[in-house]
Amino acid sequence: MAAPSLLTWRRVSSFTGPVPRARHGHRAVAIRELMIIFGGGNEGIADELHVYNTVTNQWFLPAVRGDIPPGCAAHGFVCDGTRILVFGGMVEYGRYSNELYELQASRWLWKKVKPQPPSSGLPPCPRLGHSFSLYGNKCYLFGGLANESEDSNNNVPRYLNDFYELELQHGSGVVGWSIPVTKGIVPSPRESHTAIIYCKKDCGSPKMYVFGGMCGARLDDLWQLDLETMSWSKPETKGTVPLPRSLHTASVIGNKMYIFGGWVPHKGENTENSPHDCEWRCTSSFSYLNLDTAEWTTLVSDCQEDKKNSRPRPRAGHCAVAIGTRLYFWSGRDGYKKALNSQVCCKDLWYLDTEKPSAPSQVQLIKATTNSFHLKWDEVPTVEGYLLQLNTDLPHHAPPCDSSDMPGVKMDPHRQGSNSILPNSVSDTVNSAKTEHTAVKGISVKSRPDFKVTDSNVVLHSSVASNASNHNSCMVPMPRKTEGPHTSANVGVLSSYLDIRTVIPETSGSSTQTMVTQQTIKTESSSTNGAVVKDETSLTTFSTKSEVDETCALPATKISRIEVHAAAVPLSKEIPSNPVATMKAEQQWCDVGIFKSNTALVSQFYLLPKGKQSMSKTGNADVPDYSLLKKQDLVPGTGYKFRVAAINGCGIGPFSKISEFKTCIPGFPGAPSAVRISKNVEGIHLSWEPPTSPSGNILEYSAYLAIRTAQIQDNPSQLVFMRIYCGLKTSCVVTAGQLANAHIDYTSRPAIVFRISAKNEKGYGPATQVRWLQDQEVNMNLQF
Repeated sequence: MAAPSLLTWRRVSSFTGPVPRARHGHRAVAIRELMIIFGGGNEGIADELHVYNTVTNQWFLPAVRGDIPPGCAAHGFVCDGTRILVFGGMVEYGRYSNELYELQASRWLWKKVKPQPPSSGLPPCPRLGHSFSLYGNKCYLFGGLANESEDSNNNVPRYLNDFYELELQHGSGVVGWSIPVTKGIVPSPRESHTAIIYCKKDCGSPKMYVFGGMCGARLDDLWQLDLETMSWSKPETKGTVPLPRSLHTASVIGNKMYIFGGWVPHKGENTENSPHDCEWRCTSSFSYLNLDTAEWTTLVSDCQEDKKNSRPRPRAGHCAVAIGTRLYFWSGRDGYKKALNSQVCCKDLWYLDTEKPSAPSQVQLIKATTNSFHLKWDEVPTVEGYLLQLNTDLPHHAPPCDSSDMPGVKMDPHRQGSNSILPNSVSDTVNSAKTEHTAVKGISVKSRPDFKVTDSNVVLHSSVASNASNHNSCMVPMPRKTEGPHTSANVGVLSSYLDIRTVIPETSGSSTQTMVTQQTIKTESSSTNGAVVKDETSLTTFSTKSEVDETCALPATKISRIEVHAAAVPLSKEIPSNPVATMKAEQQWCDVGIFKSNTALVSQFYLLPKGKQSMSKTGNADVPDYSLLKKQDLVPGTGYKFRVAAINGCGIGPFSKISEFKTCIPGFPGAPSAVRISKNVEGIHLSWEPPTSPSGNILEYSAYLAIRTAQIQDNPSQLVFMRIYCGLKTSCVVTAGQLANAHIDYTSRPAIVFRISAKNEKGYGPATQVRWLQDQEVNMNLQF
């Protein structure tokens, strides 16, 4: 966690879309990078559902349908995947609710749900200001404020400390309420408190923490409920406890509970002597409780005055949402004037990075030429830029090869069209292929003001698998899947998961190699006898200079908030670590520059003068003046190592694992592109387009199918390929008999794997790898 002096608040500006009116008593949840806000009041209770995309900086109003609930304030609001539950709240002055609504955000469909009442006792009474917390398949309701009067105009408040458990059904619907029997002393009645649930990693039981609230006077007590034993306790804490407060927010990131804002006593006010009569004020104080050590830390105290407007002004009844390691705060009221009997609501949106960003994925190769790389890496949520570095401590200038055989196979010329076997093993030659396995997810479409969900059952995974120039050597095994950051990562939240699996080469055997980075899917289906069921996938590539220029940011003089529209989770080969080699390599790392997006066009890097330190050494985000540094061009046939680190308001995060690529030697063909698969009565029809850079006449193509063997069973990362086609045509039929022998690859989702490569006078170039999904899992495809 950053020290208090390093906290950097950022006010978000330049919105697009319909910005909601200022309010208080609203609630918000996050679904990946979307912040979803509902309810609240200011000159009437709001009933709209507003969504803010933290990546595109766009507000929008989704077209909701179904049993749309009335507007409410101070209600319960939780998120379970893409399902949101709303319970209770004030629906008009003095009239509270105990109704439960469910929103399926994948379809923006509201539904009123009616849980079964408890087996003993009554269901929860209408209330506001309660806490409503989710853990697993259960929601936990505690406290709130009820109106004892049957006449809503005659408000007789009753503070509550009852406790309910609501069991949810999987996916949609609820089972019913229950009243758990708890042990220990129950917290005193209260409303406008906060409750969060936290469970230590790999040990311990989940615990609910209740802090503060209002019961005639504001409270500063902390309570803990063990959800396994249902035992209440008051944990002893260290550090300075925040002032008594209500209408504050509590958010969990990692093992910390962050408390921001709320109503607190005036400075110097003795709340013990006159708790009901004292004046109250809003605050912008900010603290956190370490939930593992039970220690409070004050980041912004109540007495600190903000004269530069560098952080949110005091407020209460606002909302807070954690997205990744970033906290967002929106609206709320900034005070109550007795003389004027009025209040003012804020209309500002702020965010704060609470810790350095996580490491991005390994760098992935989109395209290599003789003197440049087009690279990308997994997007890290809520960062402001990326530091890309390279290391040149590698063997140089691998010689080309004139072999005419397919990768890894010494084929009998009399069996050129037969089902030859291609084991995917490692060669000892200097030209052996090195692959990187990546997945590109989430193509965000930002032009539409609204978005909806569609379902897609068939997705083609596509990739580029290079053999090097020597095609007597064999491809290295595809690595097992590794997970990227929480990504969350991933842009266009609830956007289409077009999960493109790519095997990226380090090659010296082609003048240009291209990774498929985007994908559109067209599906035509028919259940009639004899009809062709066509699942066609069109694969597009970065092919124009303008696209490259738009995605690549030259070294920047200032890091600013970024808008990114793709995310990738790599599964690359990790470079083995050697302490001596690592120490030597650390001295060789050079800055390529700071990039605002998660792509980079690299043709040069910067050499630091002796005695100077790069950003990675200083550990902060002070951008060096690259205009004063000497540049070094990339050279053909040379190997380079790459690593990347993300940057946010707290500084530079850890670097990614190392990836390794080579610039190309001219003369070899690129990879086939635009691969399509369609079902027919014989099996499937596999087609492709010629390489965008053939580097001469294409003499033939070869297509391969990964097949089942004992070798794969012993080592799932070792794929064995059988050649199913060799010829000049850009299509072939894969028969049902051949498919029956196919290996189902489970490195991500179940898929059949194909490889296709082109050959010119110099030999075969890199292969396009396609993963044809076999499961029927429904993918949500939210577009806007």
